[in-house]
Amino acid sequence: MQNVGNYWHMLPEASQARKAIWDAVNPHTGKKRIDEAFPQEIRKRTNNQEMLIEFVNGSTWQVLGSDNYNSQVGSTPRGIVFSEWALADPNAWAYMRPILAENGGWALFITTPRGRNHAKRMYDAAKRAMEEDGSWFCEVLTADDTTVFSPETLANEKKELIAEMGEDEGLSKYEQEYFCSFDAALPGAYYGKEMNKAELDKRIGKVPYVPGKPVFPVFDFGRGLSNSTAIWFVQLVGAEVRLIDYEEGNSGDIAHYGKLIKEKDYMIGKLILPHDGKDKRLGTGLSYEEQFQGMGFETECLPRPESVLSHITLTRALIAQCFFDKDKCERGIDCLRNYHREWDEVAKVFKPNPKHNWASHGSDAFRYIAQARELGVLAVFKNSGPIKVNIGSIC
Repeated sequence: MQNVGNYWHMLPEASQARKAIWDAVNPHTGKKRIDEAFPQEIRKRTNNQEMLIEFVNGSTWQVLGSDNYNSQVGSTPRGIVFSEWALADPNAWAYMRPILAENGGWALFITTPRGRNHAKRMYDAAKRAMEEDGSWFCEVLTADDTTVFSPETLANEKKELIAEMGEDEGLSKYEQEYFCSFDAALPGAYYGKEMNKAELDKRIGKVPYVPGKPVFPVFDFGRGLSNSTAIWFVQLVGAEVRLIDYEEGNSGDIAHYGKLIKEKDYMIGKLILPHDGKDKRLGTGLSYEEQFQGMGFETECLPRPESVLSHITLTRALIAQCFFDKDKCERGIDCLRNYHREWDEVAKVFKPNPKHNWASHGSDAFRYIAQARELGVLAVFKNSGPIKVNIGSIC
């Protein structure tokens, strides 16, 4: 009311935003949350479809999904609340922060920890900044700090979560939800334990490019602005699988990615493409594979996987051999940490398939690395036939 502007409250997905904020009812009062926060007397109009309130002084407050941050081009928010930040696409903040800086605006991040992902990095950075110059503020409040729940309630919650989700998943959920643990893996995460092990083993750090050895770009193709194309850059050094670089973007132009790869200072090997790389595109009449080949690249299209879940098992085993460049692969690492099964609140079980969100593209591309290794497609040397050996001479 004091600073006229546009203010946003963003959930990870637009559907969550409507359910958790716009339509949410306070069970203690029976009133809608937004009506308690914003009395009718200070409103000029309420737009239910756009989940927007305009106030009598000209300010607006709107509920949005951060998964659609690209659609907010041209907007000028004065303040943004990112709710459940650990589950949101971190690119949303990267996109919005220069807009807020120009407007002299602010951002507030509210979250439950979901493993050691971008939310943990942000908390660590905010804590340092708070201690150094006060430019950020951060706070962790556990159930012991807030005293909202009695010890009896907490004990019962722990018992029920373990009964519903199993020992490991239930304890992780309990430690995250009530005691703000960043060390517990995201419940339902496919690769949480493997990525935590990689960090403990110091396999996430500086992984330089080794000149003279080929680098294999491995793709997952997106569709449109809401689905990203992801590329892992893989180098094989002995038994090690080194992830030296990662790129992700929303461009549907294959020439863009061809140019991006050629500008890398790497010796490029085969481009590893998913099964849909052979599909003809309406705009060009050519497949992605044919377009890349027209740019001079050697390509290999993988067959359609018979089972995504079986390849997830392959991927878990692959991670044990992997070394990740912490800086160049930051986005891809976040994808792997956040790739998870969806929890069915009604049936109290995990759904069988992965949840499709911002983490899917980088995780799918990484799964193709495991598939390519299994098929022998990722190889520095390729034998043209059996090697003939004179056993007598060796003896």
